Amino acid sequence: MNKILVLLATLATGNVLADDATVKALQLDYQTKGVRSVSADAGKAMWTREFANEGEQRSCATCHTSDLRQGGKHASTGKAIKPLAPSVNNERLTRKAEVEKWFSRNCKWTLGRACTPQEKGDFLAYIASQ
Repeated sequence: MNKILVLLATLATGNVLADDATVKALQLDYQTKGVRSVSADAGKAMWTREFANEGEQRSCATCHTSDLRQGGKHASTGKAIKPLAPSVNNERLTRKAEVEKWFSRNCKWTLGRACTPQEKGDFLAYIASQ
């Protein structure tokens, strides 16, 4: 009954939350790589942490802003970025391959390296919670 009420409220507001199946599938993948638990709080802390890369200080918030419900702008290209929060952008966290593609690109651009499975899991928990 509660799930039906949540679904109806979601449809009424037009907000579609992250696809639970996609998030769960990604988290299971990370568990096979040694991740035992994920933390939205750890993901949030890493979101604003600055990393030195290519002579610049960068964080996820550099392009996506610290409020995932707001749109951002790529720091180098100036290209507009739609909000990352699934609560306001129903395209987010719905396709596993798409999520992994953007983790690959953005981790290298921001951190200067690939994200670990733990970091991906924590980021995913944080993003999905927004």
